[in-house]
Amino acid sequence: MATLDWSQCPAVESIPGKRSGAWVFRDTRTPVSVVFDNLEVGASINEIMDWFHLSHEQVVAVIEFAARSLDAPPPPQQPAQAVDAHTLR
Repeated sequence: MATLDWSQCPAVESIPGKRSGAWVFRDTRTPVSVVFDNLEVGASINEIMDWFHLSHEQVVAVIEFAARSLDAPPPPQQPAQAVDAHTLR
């Protein structure tokens, strides 16, 4: 699976020296990954908001961005190169 281009999500930022350049919610030190990590183990959006002091809009923005990214067409693939049977011996 391709990596998301978080630079296209206005709710997040990456600043060298801030959380080692990880993508964080804008104006916070909270990594975007906490949303997905906690959803994966069964936390609700409300719990994530409470635990990490995030707004509903912030959490929904990253979830919607990730969901829209799944709808994007896949990048074009390189055409397969022909294999010469003589080189396989």
